[in-house]
Amino acid sequence: MAVGQSRPVWGAIVRPVTSLAVRAPGRVNLIGEHTDYNSGYVLPVAIDLGITIELEPTADRRIELTLAVDGRRASIDLDAIGRPAEDWTDYVAGTAWALADAGATLSGFRGRLTTDLPIGAGLSSSAALELAVAWALGGGAAPLDGRLAVARAAQRAENEYVGVACGLMDQYAVTFGEAGHALLLDCRARTHRGIDLPDELALVVVDSGVRRRLADSGYADRRAACERAVVQVRAVAPGVESLRDVTPELLERARPEMDAEAYRRARHVVTENGRVLAAAAAFEAGDLDTVGRMFAASHVSMRDDFDMSTPEIDRLVDLAAAVPGVVGSRLTGGGFGGATINLVLEASVPDLVAAVAAGYRTPDGGPATVRRVVASVGVGLVGPA
Repeated sequence: MAVGQSRPVWGAIVRPVTSLAVRAPGRVNLIGEHTDYNSGYVLPVAIDLGITIELEPTADRRIELTLAVDGRRASIDLDAIGRPAEDWTDYVAGTAWALADAGATLSGFRGRLTTDLPIGAGLSSSAALELAVAWALGGGAAPLDGRLAVARAAQRAENEYVGVACGLMDQYAVTFGEAGHALLLDCRARTHRGIDLPDELALVVVDSGVRRRLADSGYADRRAACERAVVQVRAVAPGVESLRDVTPELLERARPEMDAEAYRRARHVVTENGRVLAAAAAFEAGDLDTVGRMFAASHVSMRDDFDMSTPEIDRLVDLAAAVPGVVGSRLTGGGFGGATINLVLEASVPDLVAAVAAGYRTPDGGPATVRRVVASVGVGLVGPA
């Protein structure tokens, strides 16, 4: 097994057929899971795998978007979007609905979608689709005044039209990605600063082969437990607005007021916020030992307090931890399947690949897919098709 790009999930570009092309990257979250919708901190990276839409803008107020791999089509009237269809086209229709509701002037288009971004692997294929569609609806540019406004509209599409109560992290990272940098995102202020990633580190994603859709997973239950925890903490600290405001000391004071599940979910979020800030500072200081400790503690917290890992993911983390030169390994993304993110010294990447090949099989009995990814720029026009 070799490190490399994945086989395209929705097809590869065969020939240019249109006048413009927009591309939106996927993202991998280095650390900070389920902290975004709790107004906390996250450390995502936009990556060099993504979704491309080749398009021809039209004046007829219709979207006709075809998947290159199999010819499936989204056909949407911008003046009569209708109800969700409960398939991939909801991300297209929902984005159009949210942008229009925010006051955007939208152009119809005919387009073809290609991607090398795997679906259900925790690399935010949904946000990449939303932002690629948004730029296509804008004729190759942001359809609202400011990139943040577009990211928030895409989040609203996923929350209110698709029905996934996600935070802003995925759409933000896909929008504001920076080459060579992670984004230390403050989800309350909706601002970030770039964190330079050490040249000697490779980012390696190992796909467990366990697929999940967040709409079908325990994601909504986890969010509800966090909201319940805030209400319970207010019994001793009325000014608390979100788990972002809760310190470990306050959480322990409030513990008698909390049910056991809400306490454990809150403990993950409260301690994860601290780990994100510590990891960002350690990256800037070149302190890879601390980065590794934060990764390890984060995975344990996700596994034990948030119950969002799986045996397959835990196996991959254990395999990576035994490889010299692997700085850190943890579950990345919303959980309940997906992939691990591994920080690996360049010389040790082949050793990690070999360890995974020897020690892991996906649920269908095949080898895990290992992808080397690179921190890349956010959504935008990539030129004539």
